[in-house]
Amino acid sequence: MQENQRITRRGGGKNPLREFYYDYKDEIIFGLVLSVVVIVSNMLTPLIPVNMFHSIILPTPYTMIITLCGGSAYLLWRHHEGKRMRKIMAGIMLAWTLITVGGLIARYRSDAPEIADGIFSLQGWEFVLGDILAWMLMVYPAEFLRPGWLTWKKAFAQLAPVVLVGALDWWLDIDLRWLLAIYPLYILFMLFRHVHVYREWCEANFASMDDIDFQWVVRYLIMVFIVGCSFAYMCFSNVPTYAFTQMWLLFFLLFYSTEKIFFRPDPWEKIKEEERELSKASIAASTSDAETQLPAPDSSSNRARLDEWMEKEKPYLNKDFRLTDLMQVLPMNRTYLSQFIMTEYGCNFYQFVANYRIEEAKRLMREYPDMKIQDIAEQSGFSSPVVFSRTFVRETGITPSEWESDIDNS
Repeated sequence: MQENQRITRRGGGKNPLREFYYDYKDEIIFGLVLSVVVIVSNMLTPLIPVNMFHSIILPTPYTMIITLCGGSAYLLWRHHEGKRMRKIMAGIMLAWTLITVGGLIARYRSDAPEIADGIFSLQGWEFVLGDILAWMLMVYPAEFLRPGWLTWKKAFAQLAPVVLVGALDWWLDIDLRWLLAIYPLYILFMLFRHVHVYREWCEANFASMDDIDFQWVVRYLIMVFIVGCSFAYMCFSNVPTYAFTQMWLLFFLLFYSTEKIFFRPDPWEKIKEEERELSKASIAASTSDAETQLPAPDSSSNRARLDEWMEKEKPYLNKDFRLTDLMQVLPMNRTYLSQFIMTEYGCNFYQFVANYRIEEAKRLMREYPDMKIQDIAEQSGFSSPVVFSRTFVRETGITPSEWESDIDNS
């Protein structure tokens, strides 16, 4: 492992920008493509006649959102399977349905053009309603990143300042709408911060991120940010037809969240299943030999045992290698195992396993220079060449091809 640590620091250490690009390359491309699509949509919608837009075109996305949210609310409640998140989202989807129906009715009972004088024509209560809607869009990723964290008390604590500022804006001769306008940005910033904490948690518990699609949260938050930018642009431009772009963006966002609720893998559930299995195994083992459940008192001996087991058995070559597999040599619980890895090796479990896999990949590249990247990735424990390349860059600061070139030139 000394060679691995030395190479990891080669060239003055890792390049943070390069790491960030490889970690979030797909999300960056997604954000850029969606931004271009939104810009093109906003360029085309002013060509639509306003009368046709209000009478024929705009009701379509309204109807689609009402159908999607109403259907999703019914399905989520009907098939919640005891999952708290599905119950919460059923209520939110129902609220979106009612608010959209109300907006559609209000639109056709009023002859006033929408946002006639731009964003500064919006009243404080309209900003409050917009902040509540923005908050509703943030509930799902917040609950995903921190299950059980959101309670009625915390929801009230998050929304009470918005209502209070809106009330002060109405009662006092002070324009506080700018505070209401930046509130969604504050929520967005906090959620991006939680994404980083969530990723660290995943890497402390799993050796592979293949079945843990936390990137969808990043894509979701990017969409929320673009929706907010699109709304601000629509308000400042005073062009009513820009509402079409806003509506199909909202439909896409709501559809994306509904699809993820039903079909995304949940690493928290994997942890719960493992803990249930370990609990049963622990009870069975305690009846025969309770002493084996106690960790060795000397951390250096624990490290020596783990190093020997990793080098001899090479469990990291198994794509499904898990933190709890270390209990074969270190009978500690999950929390102590994670802390032990961080204390003794200065990295999380994901990085700990990645170092071994990368060292194995380097050995294969040295001994078999003609071996394909796909075969190297598979034989060193990675699930795919993409995951191999991304992890290699993240842990060493260079690509596999660059490392091979250094070997050829040395």
